[in-house]
Amino acid sequence: MKRRDFIKIIGSGALLMPITSFSLPTSNRQLDYEKWHGYRLTYQVTLPATGKRARLWLPLPNSLDPAYQFTQGNNWSGNARQAKFDAIGTEKFPVFAAEWQGEGERHASVQCIIKTSHHTVDLDRYQRYGNAAIPGNIKPFLQPARLIPVNGIVKDVAHSIVHDEGNTTLEKARAIYDWLIDHFRHDETTLGRGKGDIQFILENSQLSGKCVDIHSLFVGLARSIGIPARIQYGVRMVQSELHESLGGQTDVSRSQHSRAEFYLDNLGWVPVNPADVCKVARLENLTLDDPIIKHLREQFFGAWEMNWITFNHGQDIQLTNSKIGRLPFFLYPYAEIDDQPLDGLEPEKFNYKITAAELIGTGAKF
Repeated sequence: MKRRDFIKIIGSGALLMPITSFSLPTSNRQLDYEKWHGYRLTYQVTLPATGKRARLWLPLPNSLDPAYQFTQGNNWSGNARQAKFDAIGTEKFPVFAAEWQGEGERHASVQCIIKTSHHTVDLDRYQRYGNAAIPGNIKPFLQPARLIPVNGIVKDVAHSIVHDEGNTTLEKARAIYDWLIDHFRHDETTLGRGKGDIQFILENSQLSGKCVDIHSLFVGLARSIGIPARIQYGVRMVQSELHESLGGQTDVSRSQHSRAEFYLDNLGWVPVNPADVCKVARLENLTLDDPIIKHLREQFFGAWEMNWITFNHGQDIQLTNSKIGRLPFFLYPYAEIDDQPLDGLEPEKFNYKITAAELIGTGAKF
């Protein structure tokens, strides 16, 4: 598809939210950035009894940025022949891995204790340093991933969004963020959190889906014009302080959720969450100029509400001892029986439950 044709389709307005007079009285809720919250995350997994060998991998909360999240310990129980808390990838993302030999009952329970604090970056402190060099450890976040290319239609669309070459990195990132909110449509019928196949999305003019789709778009568009960006994959824990549709319940087995970040040379990683703006607009049937949507749009550029925990920001993940190859991302429990994968989105074939509880008195920030 040519860029001008894509822009013509998007410019038609067909993807904008419908007009409605409905609104909620909670549009000005604010987050307390000084308060820490403690949570317990529990996995309960039962694998089919068939086959001679079964393997299980669970993504776990990490402490890669203790400024807003750190873990206070994990434990497990079950009948696995081998099990351990491990790490994967060059950045050592935490994972629980277990293996069973022979047919019969296979079950495991894993508990994690986590503390979080709402995460914000003061964008007023941003200073443009001209052509400041990108640090070596940040450069990988400019590279393409299997489902996130950075050339072709992705770069064409990014350049059509960011018209002025004189814009700062912050202004370009904000333009991409706003464009996605203006044009992406949250779709509750999407399986899981979406696939994040951004070339397919753009080539077919299907700007709809869920959080992995929109945040993969943000990352791909940003990377294509030289802005380091990444997706953080995790799970919602408890109710939101900002909006009732943005929290988890006690059972969070289907509450997986991603966020995105981009890098600024003097501020580091900046959190964004356009997916939840689109979600509230769609579920509440609100227009983009509704006060609630305007408020959330500002809240979620430079901040995350941490009633959510992050597992990792990995792309094209290779799980230790897995025979299937690389996963595009590691968000759900994953298992194999006799080297054949089980679909974590088919509960009748792969039975697991994830529960969350808020804790009191789980310790202070180190």
